[in-house]
Amino acid sequence: MSEPAPLLLDTHAAIWIVEDKPIAAEAREAIEAAYRAGTAIFVSAITAWEIGLLVARNRLGLSTRPELWFQRLLAVEGMRLAELTPDILIASSFLPGEPPRDPADRIIIATARDLGASVITRDGLLLRYGETGQVSTITC
Repeated sequence: MSEPAPLLLDTHAAIWIVEDKPIAAEAREAIEAAYRAGTAIFVSAITAWEIGLLVARNRLGLSTRPELWFQRLLAVEGMRLAELTPDILIASSFLPGEPPRDPADRIIIATARDLGASVITRDGLLLRYGETGQVSTITC
């Protein structure tokens, strides 16, 4: 049996996992398989930025400051912060096909492609882009 590919949580997946909301069986199984195999589960620094924006715009209520919430996310066993390099940022500008226009989504896609990771997401635009074969996605 081969080792599962690394996973990259998009912002909404990270929120649902930390807030202990139900996620789709496929995503839960992928996370559990990664955990069992010791395969990395990544989150991008762009997610910290998006969390901050959501809280600042009153679109997300947290029981703690966004900084502490993100630290809690990173403290989850197996969770790793994906490096956000200039190469990834540039690659997000040159994604093949018709990627989502949202810069954060593009950065998540470029990060996943760089890591060879599957993106766990509920975002319809990311899922549709994944259907084109440009990035692996798993619905959460």
